[in-house]
Amino acid sequence: MNNTVKINTDKCIGCGLCVKDCVASALYIDNKKAVLRDGCIECGHCYAICPQGAIDMKGYDTSECEPVTSMTEIDSDTLLAAMKSRRTIRQYKDVPVEQEKIDKIINAGRFAPTGANSQNVAFTILGSKQEELERDCVKLFRAGVNVGSKFSASLKNTDIHDKFFFKGAPLVIVVSGRDAVNATLASAYMEIEANSLGLGVLYSGFFVACTKLNPMIKAKLKLPRGHKAVTCMIFGYPDVKYVRTAPRKPHEIKTL
Repeated sequence: MNNTVKINTDKCIGCGLCVKDCVASALYIDNKKAVLRDGCIECGHCYAICPQGAIDMKGYDTSECEPVTSMTEIDSDTLLAAMKSRRTIRQYKDVPVEQEKIDKIINAGRFAPTGANSQNVAFTILGSKQEELERDCVKLFRAGVNVGSKFSASLKNTDIHDKFFFKGAPLVIVVSGRDAVNATLASAYMEIEANSLGLGVLYSGFFVACTKLNPMIKAKLKLPRGHKAVTCMIFGYPDVKYVRTAPRKPHEIKTL
């Protein structure tokens, strides 16, 4: 039996909203009160939907839970225009990212959806290890190009300089998990939040490749057991300004 979700029977009015919305069918009504049985995945839908506040979740900080803000409060045309306007940023100002903004970016990733509410995504800020890890990766890539590795074709005209991976940006966060989809969704939430804060973002796929090519580089990240680096996100204030959106190829749509 799940010991996290607690139902206050004094407050519960037996409306059944939590039962109807329970994805795991772990709730039912008995004697006009909600009752929990096996199968709860701790998704929090019952907590969020209860009009009486009769649900509590042990082990969770419910003090951070706020009244719902509907996405419809954001103008859809403005949102789409902003999403089309985002660019991958490779030029950054030498300005640190404020801790308040880092907290908001991480929080955006925390609240991204995960399959079966697994919440199995972790965030590793490189911090004091950022320069050391970049040096390791630069050395690895330079050697790879020199010996004709699979990176040679894509990098033959590229200068693998000392700041090749992180572009001199002040903040690097590796998003990891057992499930690549969950970590990728968290990364997308983080990017949108970062852009709304005036920050630029770069996904360093080359750094993720380094964690696969060199176990010592991955080991330095000290990821949770069983995790793999899914994305490496570089954040900072852009030192470049774009004046229009970039073109995209027509996309393929099929209706079955």
